[in-house]
Amino acid sequence: MSSSPVKRRLGLALSGGGTRGLAHIGILQAFEEGGLRPDYLSGTSIGAFAAALYAFGVPLEDIRSVGQGMSPVNVSKLQLSRFALFSNEELARLIQSKIGKARIEEALIPLAIMAVDIGTGEKLVLRQGEVAPAVMASNAVPGIYRPVTIDGRMMVDGGIVEDVPISPLRPMGADTVVAVNLSADRKYRQPEDIIDILFNAFDIAIDEDTRTQIKAADVLIEPRLSDFRRMDVSQIDALIAEGYRAAAASIEKIRDALARPADGDAASVAPPCR
Repeated sequence: MSSSPVKRRLGLALSGGGTRGLAHIGILQAFEEGGLRPDYLSGTSIGAFAAALYAFGVPLEDIRSVGQGMSPVNVSKLQLSRFALFSNEELARLIQSKIGKARIEEALIPLAIMAVDIGTGEKLVLRQGEVAPAVMASNAVPGIYRPVTIDGRMMVDGGIVEDVPISPLRPMGADTVVAVNLSADRKYRQPEDIIDILFNAFDIAIDEDTRTQIKAADVLIEPRLSDFRRMDVSQIDALIAEGYRAAAASIEKIRDALARPADGDAASVAPPCR
């Protein structure tokens, strides 16, 4: 008597990209309408924001409402210091308005948030601890937002080391990995101020590594977002629509990848780590 096939487990990596990350809402909507539910989620920067809320069961319409209020004026508090120009504490309050002081390990969908220890350069895959500070850390673009200290470690935006956070998913248990890269067709803009210079420098630094890292995905979703400004939420509907379009075009590829026979021994599940 033959045994029934082992179901392949789906991991979804959501990348950074400033407010262009609102496209993640459309991507998740296309997944839902296509009958796909991630078994594991990982996120970097704005991708950590979307992944965290979705992992705790926040409806997409509620995520959209929160995202609509994520203009730089609303989430950035001028706080000049020797480390940065702004604080992004308001981002934590937005998270807490939906899930309170929930901890990462309590997520309905297992969740990993990408950050980096700016003092050592170590990549940090956050699988434990309060969600809101972890999302703040993952969004703390160096020089712009104040680093976030968690357990004595000064953390900043995980995009420095892995903007499309694929690497945590297979150790978590994923057999099929789908990655969302919001910067596939990025066009750098002529800077108008110090903020533009810092963001351009950050983007230039991470793009080469991203092109190598995304090769590890089974299916890659790359919305066309070069015409959208990094810090502009006024085109939220168009961003969501483009995310939806790109994901809907990939649903059959994802189904095909999930239909492949899984290995007899499932990937070992890594323990929660910092």
